[in-house]
Amino acid sequence: MKKFRLMIMGGLLLAAPSFAAEEVLISPKQIQALGLEVAPLKGVDAAASNGLPGQVVVPNNQLYIVAAPLAGMVETLAVAASQNVKKGQLLARLQSPALADIQRGFLQAATQAQLAGNTLARDEKLFREGIVAESRYLAAQGHYAESAAQLAERRQALKLAGVGEAALERLKKNAALSGTVDIVAPADGVVLEQLATVGQRVEAAVPLYKLAKLKPLWVEIQVPLAQASLLNGGEAVAIPDFAATGKVIAVGRSMAEGSQTVMVRAEIGAGAERLRPGQFVEAEVSSAAAGKQWRIPATALMREQNRTYLFVQTPQGFRVQPVKVLAETAGGVVVGGLVGDERIAVRGVVALKGAWQGQGKVD
Repeated sequence: MKKFRLMIMGGLLLAAPSFAAEEVLISPKQIQALGLEVAPLKGVDAAASNGLPGQVVVPNNQLYIVAAPLAGMVETLAVAASQNVKKGQLLARLQSPALADIQRGFLQAATQAQLAGNTLARDEKLFREGIVAESRYLAAQGHYAESAAQLAERRQALKLAGVGEAALERLKKNAALSGTVDIVAPADGVVLEQLATVGQRVEAAVPLYKLAKLKPLWVEIQVPLAQASLLNGGEAVAIPDFAATGKVIAVGRSMAEGSQTVMVRAEIGAGAERLRPGQFVEAEVSSAAAGKQWRIPATALMREQNRTYLFVQTPQGFRVQPVKVLAETAGGVVVGGLVGDERIAVRGVVALKGAWQGQGKVD
């Protein structure tokens, strides 16, 4: 290890001209004479993340808006707000003249497709026997493809209107037109909000219900920057008042202007049934890095060539120790890269830096 010795002679501190020295050799008397102050490290306690404000929200992929597929009148509302529903369960029924028009178009397209198929089969047989020209056979192929595409379009329009495959087959078989549209639940969940009333006339795509799956839930927590900088995802989260627990799944990359906090999103699985969307709660976030981060005064830091150092006390003086700055606030700096039992210089660092760089004299 490269070293240089710090000596005070005639009131001046003379240092060896070695910029790359890793340790400054200095006696206790010289420490006192220079006014150096040494202090132990102060660990960042995970308990500092208790009582953080948060709000319960429904994960985006668990929220559903059920809308009217066609314009019409609300004939029946089969469920109400706060009611549990199963996938495929009837939610509402509309009376819509537009549905009859779509059904009529589907039946016409089905008939045209069947006729075009029969014509194609006949012309293919005649072409193979050399009775008709190839151009006639190719024309029959084109007409059949066009008819099949039109039928597929009409079928898709009925599916978008909420008509299932079984109802489509019955329609083809019986040719019985109906103006009733049954709207069913897209997934298991809870009705959060009813957005229409019986007898109301609605346009296509007007929302009727808001549904959600309520387990798991998200809690969006407002965390001070210094604490958020210690989070990497996966840390344990608890909502003590409701005996709910989960883990951090996302740490925000922007600051809230009003509160100067970072949004941390947690996914709550255990105890989610005791929470409600929109509810404000207090959360505890246990940093996985607790005990591995330390808060030090800003005066203890030394920056050189885009790197940050501390002076760690040794029996012979001070060792230059690189550290990683994790967060900087008015109350201090949070760093990593230490063991935890070190004592560091917190005052007089300028004198030590001058000696370390071999600048020659310190008053």
